[in-house]
Amino acid sequence: MNVSFDRRGGIAILTIDRPPVNALSQDLRALIDARLQEVEADETITGLVLACAGRTFVAGAEITEVGKLMPPMLRDVIDRIERLNRPSIAALHGTTLGGGLELSLGCTFRIAAPDTRLGLPEVKLGFLPGAGGTVRGSYLAGAEAILRLAGSGDMISADQAMSQGLIDAIAQGDLIEDAIGFLMAKIAAGDSPLPVSQRRDTMPPATPEQLTKIEAALCRKARSSAPSLVAIAAGNALAMPFADAMREERALFDTAVDSLRSAALRHLFFAERLAAKPTGPAATVTPRDVQSVGVIGAGTMGGGIAMTFANAGFDVMIRETNQQALDVGLARIRANYVGSVQRGSIPQSEADRRIGRITGTILVSDLAQSDLIVEAAFEDIEVKRSIFAELDAIARPGAILATNTSYLDVNAIAGFTNRSGDVLGLHFFSPANVMKLLEVVQGADTAPDVVATALKVARRLGKQSVVVGVCHGFVGNRMLAARNAQLSHLMLEGALPAQIDAAFRALGWPMGPCEMQDLAGLDISWRNRKALGRVDALPDHLCGLGRFGQKTGSGWYSYHAGDRTPHPDPAVELIVTKLAADAGITRRNLSDAEIIDRTHGPMIAEGRSILRDGIAARASDIDVIWVQGYGFPRDLGGPMFWDDHGRPPAP
Repeated sequence: MNVSFDRRGGIAILTIDRPPVNALSQDLRALIDARLQEVEADETITGLVLACAGRTFVAGAEITEVGKLMPPMLRDVIDRIERLNRPSIAALHGTTLGGGLELSLGCTFRIAAPDTRLGLPEVKLGFLPGAGGTVRGSYLAGAEAILRLAGSGDMISADQAMSQGLIDAIAQGDLIEDAIGFLMAKIAAGDSPLPVSQRRDTMPPATPEQLTKIEAALCRKARSSAPSLVAIAAGNALAMPFADAMREERALFDTAVDSLRSAALRHLFFAERLAAKPTGPAATVTPRDVQSVGVIGAGTMGGGIAMTFANAGFDVMIRETNQQALDVGLARIRANYVGSVQRGSIPQSEADRRIGRITGTILVSDLAQSDLIVEAAFEDIEVKRSIFAELDAIARPGAILATNTSYLDVNAIAGFTNRSGDVLGLHFFSPANVMKLLEVVQGADTAPDVVATALKVARRLGKQSVVVGVCHGFVGNRMLAARNAQLSHLMLEGALPAQIDAAFRALGWPMGPCEMQDLAGLDISWRNRKALGRVDALPDHLCGLGRFGQKTGSGWYSYHAGDRTPHPDPAVELIVTKLAADAGITRRNLSDAEIIDRTHGPMIAEGRSILRDGIAARASDIDVIWVQGYGFPRDLGGPMFWDDHGRPPAP
């Protein structure tokens, strides 16, 4: 770690170097502050360039130090830059985030490399910028723009930052040389604006009503009230003098950092990174090279998996058993890309490139040279037996064979081959090209380099990987079964689907369990129960009537043609009432609290069993799976964290 001090005539150049991302730890802040004091004491220095070595300008605070009072505070370092009374410029590149962007706002000017991304992502950790990001940022870009930036936590491009007034120039050549040239030209012209903290009078206009509207939209999108903190701070920048607005921003920051929501979000920040790292033998081996991928099955799941790999630049061969099924699958893939273009997610040229990476075939032999083959066929062990015996016969030596099974025994599937060390589970979640979670199922014989390869591939795919062991349903679906087993009991005793789902949404879930089952299809769990010889009278009765959910127009709810909105169905209430009477159950009013306790309690208990069984390595891995794959409220940190902290209500 170092902050170097160089000179170019009267221009001082401070270069921060703390790999990998120049995070603003306490010791780094102290080094920067000491260098700034040297600049301050040298009257021959006429200007300052603040830059960073490595792949990025400061990418934020040191997360492990958040909330700890460890001087010099970042706001004090920024104030010192402003007090230099000499023009300064921050040379930005990479991902200039959080405290890095705030640090740059202490400079008179900002110049960025063309591919720089800028943001204030603190809201994603449950707090807000605490060193002037909302105040100085509002003075430059306006309170509306800063609310959108800091309230979403998303990044913007250098061009967007330029148009908003957050930066003053985009480098056309060498970043440092352009920064020096820009600053020297300003000095020569006598063009040195006031420090950003004194530019309130030139702040772009906004009204409290506009901020309230933006705040509401951000909270809806985030399914969290955290953006409201940024809205308050941006409103203060409009209404208060600088010193008062800064004091209020810091008070909001301190309160937010001490909240359980922030603790939950920071827990997930570290948990997600820990889950994706190889451990044990997988951490010490070299991953296999994967460039070409085969996919077995061109249905909804197989097509989504093929798109996922094509989107990440892999060449994909997708195989179906007959030409008609293949044509339907490829048409669905093309339609999905058309939709992406129409929504503005990707340009047509990129859609064409991705489609061009996917080739269809009905010959399994065409997958013979694939480095990785993912099976996404019907969830039946005999179907898997046939497929993996075929793959064992044709796949090249060293190819990885993966099953996308949601429930079945990966060890048994590996046993259908003569290369069980090359077999593992890659449990994608539907739709595979959208959902971020990937359960990496390590079988008893799975080789360490196969696990390491899966984690490396997952990173390239942009997936959140979690390594799990083999059991029925692995981690996520095993816990889901424990939760959903309570739904029938609750309904027979007095609840209805709409009340159960409303109780879940009030806790912060994006949808309730009955809505989710209707979306996925009630027949999936029905088929799984039958395979295990289990009975659940109420959903089994609905399935017997052909009520499979949205795809049949009715399930727990009824649906109008072309509309996915769930409508409470009197027919379901009649079925529930009759089955309760037949079972001799007297129905009663159930509270939302009882619904939450009786559904989440068994799920969490199953999670504890999973840990005891060694299926998951850490409780935090379970939290990642449930937040990323099943919609558990992120603000609550995951089911195990939530349980450890007394199961509080939604913040």
